[in-house]
This record gives sequence, structure tokens and C-alpha cells, in this order.
Amino acid sequence: MRRLLRALLVFLVVVLVAGMASAVWARQELRASLAQLDGSRRLPGLSASVNVTRDRLGIPSIRGATREDVARTLGFLHAQDRFFQMDLSRRRAAGELSALVGARTLALDREIRIHRFRAEARRAVDLMKAADRRVLDAYTSGVNSGLTVLGAPPFEYVLLRQQPQPWRSEDSFLVVLSMFITLQDADDTYESTLGTMHDLLPAPMFEFLAPRGTEWDTPMVGQRFSTPPIPGPDVYNLRARRTGKPPLPLPQRPPRITAPIRDSPLPSLIAAAELRRDWGLGIGDWGFGFGFGFDEHEAVGSNNWAVAGALTPDGHALVANDMHLTIRVPNTWYRAAMEWPDPGNPSDPHRLIGVTLPGVPALVTGSNTHIAWGFTNTYADWGDLVELQTDSSNPDRYRTPDGWRALDHFVEPISIAGEPDERDTIAWTIWGPVLGLDHRGRLRAYAWVAHSAERLASSLTPLETARTIEEAFDNANGLGTPGQNLVVADRSGRIGWSIYGSIPRRVGFDGALPSSWADGSRGWKGWLDSSEYPQILNPPGGRIWTANNRVVDGGMLAKLGDGSYEVGSRARQIQERLMARERFTSRDMLAIQLDARSEFLDRWRQLMLETLTPAATEGHPDRAAIRQIVDRGWTGQASPDSAAYGFTHVFRDRLSARVIAFELAECYEADATFDYATVRRREGPIWKLVTEKPQHLLDPQYASWDEMMLSAIDEVIAEATRDRGGDLRNWTWSEFNVTAYRHPLSAGLPLVGRWLDMPLRPLPGDLYTLQVHWGALGASERMVVSPGQEASGIMHMPTGQSGHPLSPFYANSHEAWVNGDPTPFLPGPVEHSLALVP
Repeated sequence: MRRLLRALLVFLVVVLVAGMASAVWARQELRASLAQLDGSRRLPGLSASVNVTRDRLGIPSIRGATREDVARTLGFLHAQDRFFQMDLSRRRAAGELSALVGARTLALDREIRIHRFRAEARRAVDLMKAADRRVLDAYTSGVNSGLTVLGAPPFEYVLLRQQPQPWRSEDSFLVVLSMFITLQDADDTYESTLGTMHDLLPAPMFEFLAPRGTEWDTPMVGQRFSTPPIPGPDVYNLRARRTGKPPLPLPQRPPRITAPIRDSPLPSLIAAAELRRDWGLGIGDWGFGFGFGFDEHEAVGSNNWAVAGALTPDGHALVANDMHLTIRVPNTWYRAAMEWPDPGNPSDPHRLIGVTLPGVPALVTGSNTHIAWGFTNTYADWGDLVELQTDSSNPDRYRTPDGWRALDHFVEPISIAGEPDERDTIAWTIWGPVLGLDHRGRLRAYAWVAHSAERLASSLTPLETARTIEEAFDNANGLGTPGQNLVVADRSGRIGWSIYGSIPRRVGFDGALPSSWADGSRGWKGWLDSSEYPQILNPPGGRIWTANNRVVDGGMLAKLGDGSYEVGSRARQIQERLMARERFTSRDMLAIQLDARSEFLDRWRQLMLETLTPAATEGHPDRAAIRQIVDRGWTGQASPDSAAYGFTHVFRDRLSARVIAFELAECYEADATFDYATVRRREGPIWKLVTEKPQHLLDPQYASWDEMMLSAIDEVIAEATRDRGGDLRNWTWSEFNVTAYRHPLSAGLPLVGRWLDMPLRPLPGDLYTLQVHWGALGASERMVVSPGQEASGIMHMPTGQSGHPLSPFYANSHEAWVNGDPTPFLPGPVEHSLALVP
């Protein structure tokens, strides 16, 4: 017995020592992959030494002798601080995630491989201008140098038992293409949805359910578009048509998640892939909280606005920007300040201050001291579905304006970690990849601006040297980037708006619905010239605003098309705040960014109260309780501790789900891919239906519209009490809307994974407020700046500069962002200094 106990003790000691040794080794390996902050380091390829200083937040200031030296240095820093993020971005666009994480992302890779983005990125490199190519090559070399000199691979590769692969010049274009996937419709689901509706619904019903605008419209130029009237029973008596038929299930909801996922055996990156979502670059990530499945398409975007110098105390124009993206750890953006001499003006060097995108050698938003700019996603029409006319005797042939042509076929090998490679065959047309069949069996291809290698080749270093708004427009118009609302100010105090990206020249059609291009009467005929672009310069009121809404009308709108503009509620609130005063400071602009009022839901609260009549609450104590909460607890703010706000939000969701499941029943039955969630202005028709209550459009399972509304309220009550009993007043908005910001691998690490995530904090905001917080969705940065007056500007962003959990810069930017502190736009005093030498 003693011998057994002695052996057991020895075994335990050995296990303990081995565990301690493993922990020491792991920590040493982890520390070895930290970025170098001080001292000196040789960086091959530099023309002269470069000085890199960092402030307390880790924001680097780079001073180099040439633009190429600055790009090489930025690549070095990106790799040292964010290489895993860069790797995911390029793999997402190339369809190569499975090579890193295994077969669970195979469906995601196949979905994106049809675009053949890696081949396009290679073509774009070959098409670059010589000066741009030198910058890109320098950046690429800097990335690989920064990765190579780390003492160990970034920790994520150790966990995945993989080795990081070198960066290639084409990979920077893949990062840009990853933003296309994030910000635009990679398969034109919206146009497909409209096509199904147009095919199946009477024209007045189609126009009602897919309105050009709503009462929330807030364009900069032109009038508001209203939602059409409800068609009468002579047009579409859906109640009679559906009587006797079984009701369709409600649109599927995303999973209810009220805490960070901890029980997943796989990294959350893979869980994201299963939900057809991407690494945290923005629109297309799921929310933590619960909705009815439509929220993911709505209010996901950004806010920006500008006021002219005439409206500021010092006469300098101000630009405000907060880009709403899914927030991961680390954050999408990487702050930096860059400087290099201007040979033509030695006393005024080139300077860039703002946020960069790891993987790309350019400033995304910020200031070059002559102009300052910000972005919101346009939701203009950037792609078209082409109905193919195929040869009945040879389905591999399709008709073109030049006659019959065979489909082009490409074999795409897909590597899968731990498993044999697979091969997919992709079919392409002269217009783009073949997507598949529509609900009537018609084969379709997809023409998308993201497929232009020529345009993509011009996308890496825009706006850097622009000194006026006009120069900024010339730089921005025609770029191969996701189309953005560019709001810009210059040193003279002027402000302007235009489109950052390439606009196709549509001929013979407006792009709203799928159509055939076979006879040449319809299609794209090149691209608009800069002189043809929609532009607003110095509007009379001295104010510009965008929030993913329609900005213009008439001829300008015709050029942009409609890719499902936002409903306009955030734009309305911005406009109202801007019109409420005649003088603005940077802090005034930040206050607008932090506004958590939800005017959008005010009327839904009133509808809920009107539905909960004394007759409806009699004998239903939970209904009476929820009415009292919504009536007395309402503040109009999306406060995390507000039960009234949460109940109102979810009531709108549940009622809308019932309405849409019925009104679009025939579309859902006919088309398995039909997705009315892509119609972002659906608020207009839904609101008309629930307030005007047309009997011929009421689901037959309900005797009245009030009965339907009460069923939605009862569902809200059931969900709020399902996991807990007791008083409904103890329930809060933050229990619906859990704001969680996680590292992609944290869920796969038992016990220690939570240390990779940001602390859980209940935050104010919603999808419908200017301060957007919806699960992982939030403001990826908040910026207020005046060109030439950067010292008085404001900037903060979530998480931190570094992607390394042992870095002091892993999370030290987060608190200021959570609190909405007006932290400086410029980097602060120097705390670290690194000399990079040739």
C-alpha cells in the first residue's frame, strides 16, 4: 500500500512539474511573439532610417524619408501587432479559411470561391501603376520582415498547430476584397428577392412591399419618397387566398445568446462560418441578443456628417465619423500617424493621421492636414443579376451580344487542414460567375463591381496628397473599393459629399431587377467618369449628413441605383441634431455620436400601449404588468437597464415577423432563398399594415389585427419569463442585447479563453440609435476632426492596438471607447521609440 501511495505521489509531482514547465514554456513562447517597441532593428529595403514612436495607447508615429519607407514600416508594424487578423482577412476573400481551421469552413470557402478573387488580385497587381507598385511591394516586404523577426509565431498559430504563411502583394488586394464581401451583397440576394416579388405579386403589392422610401426618408438633395398606399382586396385578397392553407413558420431567428459562448468545442471563428459570417469586418456578423432574423440586415452601417467653417467658433470645418462594424478582438482598425517629406514643398511634409486597415498600406479615414474625411456604406446598387439564355441542346452555351458562347470553367483546389484537398469547378460568363437557378429555373450570372481587377489596381493609396475637396473627389471617384459615402472637409472651411468607388455605366435598364443582357440592349458599358459623379459641394445650410440612407434623388440617384438603402431613421436624428444649433465644437459632434435616444421606437411603444386595452389585460396579469412597465418606465433612451425599451424593441420584432411571414407567404413558398430581410425599408409597409389594419391582408389564423398584436405581446412575455420567473420589472434591455466583444479563438479555449475577450459591459444603444450597440455590432471608431486642427480633434476605438494578449496595448483603448471619453485625435507623448535602419 505504501509503495502504491509513494508511486501515486511521484506521479502527481511529475504531473505538477510537467504542468508548471508547460506553463512556463507557453508563457515564454507567448512573450516571444510580442512586438518590439524599443531599441533598433534592421529593416531590409529602407532607403534611410525610420523613427517609430508610440504613445501610451501604442499608437505609432512613423517618420520616414520616402513614401515607400513609410509603407515598409507600416507593414512591419501591422505584422508584429495584427498578423493573424490580416491572415483571416485574406483567407476570407480567397476562400482559403479551411486550409487554416479545417473542414468546418468548407461551405464558406466554396461560397466565396465562385468569385475567384485570388486570381483577380493577382491581375490587379500586374495592372498597378509603377509608383503604387513600389509602395505595395515595400509594404509586403515590411510585413514579412515584421513576421520573421518575431521570436515565435503569433499565438493563434500555436493553438491551431499551423505556421503563418508569408504575405504576398496580391494579399493586400484580397483584404480590400474582404471589405467588399463585408459591405456589399456577394450574391445579390436583395435583387433576387425583388425579382421573386416582382414575378409573383401584383404590381401594386410589389410597389407597396418594396417601397422607394418611407416617412423616415431624410435625403440631402430632393424630396422624401413615401410608402405607397395599401392595395385593396380587388388587387390582392391574401386572406381569401390563404384561408384553409397551413400558416408558414415565422422567419428563422438567430440563436438567443445571453452570454459569451463558452461551450463550443471549436473556435468562434468556425461558429461564425457556420452562420455564414466573416471575421469582424462589419456588416454580415450575427448579433448577440435575440431578434426574429431580420435585424442582421438593418441599421448595420455607419454615421458621418460635416459642418462648414461658418458654423464653428474658429471657422474650421468639422468632420464626424463612426463606422458601425462587428467588433472583434482586436478591432478592425489600427491607428497610426505617418509622415514623409514632400519634395515639392520641403516645409510642409506629407502627413496622415487616422485609422489604417491591417493588410493595406493606406489611411482609411482621418486627415492629411489639408482635408479630413469619413465614410459610410452607400447601399447603392453595385451589382446586377443577369438572366442567361442557354442553348436547349447544349446547356453549357449561353447567348451573348456576339452570339453563342461556351461557359468558362475553372478548377479551384481547396486545401483543408488535416484532410485531403477538394476541387470545385466554377463556371463564369463574360459578365461574371454563374450563381445558379432562380425560383423559375432560370440560370443567372452576377455582374459585380468587385470583379474588376483594373479598378481594384487603383485602390491602395487614395486621398493621401489631396489638398482640396475637388482633388479629393477626383481621387475617390472611380476607385476599386466598396462604394462609400465620402464626406470631406478642407482647410478653407468647405465641406462636400461624393462617392468613393466605381459606378458602372448602366445602359438600357436601371438595375433594379434581374434581366437578360443577351441582345446587347442592356448591360454595363464601362464606368462613369469623375465629371459624371454625384457630388454635393458647400450646401447652403453648411451641413452634410449620411447614415446609409438615400442621399440624393433625380439624375444623381439614377446613376447610383438602389441597393436597399436604409430606412433613414438615423439620418433623421442626425439632421435634427444638426439643425437644432448654429455653432458646433468637437465635443458637440461627439455628443451626437453618443446619442442613445430612439425616436424610431416611440410609435411602437404607443402601439403597444393602445393594444393593451383594459379588456386585453383583464384576467392577464402579465399583460397588465408589461403595460405598466412600458407606460411608466419609458425614457426614450436605449438604456441597458430599461425593461420598457427592451419590451418595445422585441414587440416590434415579433409583430413584424408575423406580418411578413403572411404577406410574403407566396414568395417564401416559391423561393427557398427568398429573404425579405434584405428590404431595409420594410418598416414603411409594416407600419401601414399594423396601423391601418386591412382585413384582406390579415392572416386567417387571427380574427383581428389586435389579436395578432396580442399574440406578439404574449410571446414577448413568454420569452422574458422562460428562463426566469418573477417580476417582469426585473428584466432589462441588456438581457436582450448582450454587448460582447470576443477574440475569434476564445470560445475554443476552456478556462483561459475569456481572458482574450473584452469584459462584458452593458452599454446604451440599439440598432435604431445613433450610438449603435447591438450584440457585437458597434462604432468601430469615433472620430471628430478639422483638417489642419488635428490637435483639437477626438478619436477613440474599442479594444486596443495590439492583437497580443500580453501586450500593454491589447485592451487599453477600450475603456475610453466604452465611456465615450473625448480622447485626442493625435498620438500622445512618446513612451516607446524604435529605430528601423537599412
